[in-house]
Amino acid sequence: MPPVVTALARYPVKSCRGQSLLEAAVEPWGLAGDRRWMVVDADGFVITAREVHRLLLVVPEVTDRGLTLTGPGLAPLEMPAPDGTLSTTVDVWGSRVEAASAGAAAAQWFTELVGQPARLVHLDDPTRRATDPRYTRPSDRVSFADAFPLLLTSEASLAALNEYIAAGPRSAEGPLPMTRFRPNVVVDGVDAWDEDCWRHVRIGATTFRAVKGCDRCVMTTLDPQTAAKGMEPIATLARQRKWDGKTWFGINLVPDTPLGRVRVGDQVEVLAAGDPGAGPLR
Repeated sequence: MPPVVTALARYPVKSCRGQSLLEAAVEPWGLAGDRRWMVVDADGFVITAREVHRLLLVVPEVTDRGLTLTGPGLAPLEMPAPDGTLSTTVDVWGSRVEAASAGAAAAQWFTELVGQPARLVHLDDPTRRATDPRYTRPSDRVSFADAFPLLLTSEASLAALNEYIAAGPRSAEGPLPMTRFRPNVVVDGVDAWDEDCWRHVRIGATTFRAVKGCDRCVMTTLDPQTAAKGMEPIATLARQRKWDGKTWFGINLVPDTPLGRVRVGDQVEVLAAGDPGAGPLR
């Protein structure tokens, strides 16, 4: 049997709680509604759960009008998508782009949540932000994701990682759920780490380029339900999955035409692959 999609997710606000999906439209910059909103500081620099763990406890819901937010100790906030009249320059890891301000109410809400001056912004025109040019084409675009439109992981790789954790000195921290890694697409029906060597895949009607493996950061050590911090999976990945001084899990994808919809249950066809012994694409 060919591999299949077992889960889909989008993350409406960067670093906040994700939404599980049964299907989603594929846009050039990622799944529809994925990471189109972001929290920034007073100078426009991104604030993420790497520094402010409480962001993981914010639950965003995309509505017909815009966005609804719920968070610990705060009243729910409903807001329309900003019309772009008030724009501001924001910075995502050195990538500077114009975004629409979500207004004073959202700024007050997130300032109270994170304990420092903060604002919410919306990427009203996602054609503005280019992907990392070292790995992609000049025409490729991305929302407020770190660098690329989609992240794919596999059930088999997570199972292998959890086996490594269970056999290690921090076994009490496992097993870890896939939500630690915040993927957009999860697949099953492949061997562990097969995705390292994928170069082109088709999911549903859409083809994707695999442009780079995903080097993992401290955010994966945060429990997505409680925001509590541990040592795993970085400690185990550093022993088992370390190349170029970084730890790796999952692959980054860029959509190619024709764009379509992806669904849980879709078959995944590997159209081209590289050397299976070379580790993640990097």
